[in-house]
Amino acid sequence: MDATSSLFGILYTFSASLLYPVIITLILLVVFSLMLIGEFLSEYAKRHRDVGNLELCCNKVREHVSSQNYGEAASSLRSVKQNFMVTSFAISAAEYLEKNMIPAIEWLSQEYEIRMAKRLEQTRIVATIAPMLGLMGTLIPLGPALIGLSQGDIEQLASNLMIAFATTVIGLFAGTIGYVLTQIRKRWYWQDMADIDYILDTLEAGE
Repeated sequence: MDATSSLFGILYTFSASLLYPVIITLILLVVFSLMLIGEFLSEYAKRHRDVGNLELCCNKVREHVSSQNYGEAASSLRSVKQNFMVTSFAISAAEYLEKNMIPAIEWLSQEYEIRMAKRLEQTRIVATIAPMLGLMGTLIPLGPALIGLSQGDIEQLASNLMIAFATTVIGLFAGTIGYVLTQIRKRWYWQDMADIDYILDTLEAGE
């Protein structure tokens, strides 16, 4: 019985010691999620997709690559004016195209795909971790709250329940922001990768 009590005491002490780290991490996640909103709005303001410009530039690139005029093809590729990721890819790909290193452009597209996945990881982690920490912040104070209830200490009960409810709300708030931004950015980057794939198909068709 003493061993069991000691074991339960260790578990209680360990879980109680996690309360402040959980609260601090939740506050940091909320601040980080608000920063992500600002970053998201900035990215949204810079997004510009012109299908006509993309088709026109790709047609010129295909013609120049077919005639093996890689310098002009690179210039046409640099004139692509699309979303930031696509434009950045086109400019980087133009450098390889000038050197007739078309296979390297496919490797470059994979690098951009990894870069997009990395940006999605930030919001995805917030969407996953924040509700988990909110649940931990809810459950940890319930032990002291039940002890306060059994002892008739209403003040201890109320303070611990307040912490439990607050951490739940904060965790769900940060998690919701992370989830919404992840879904919208996922759609953006699918569109960007479709445009990048179109550029790659154009280069391959011109060979």
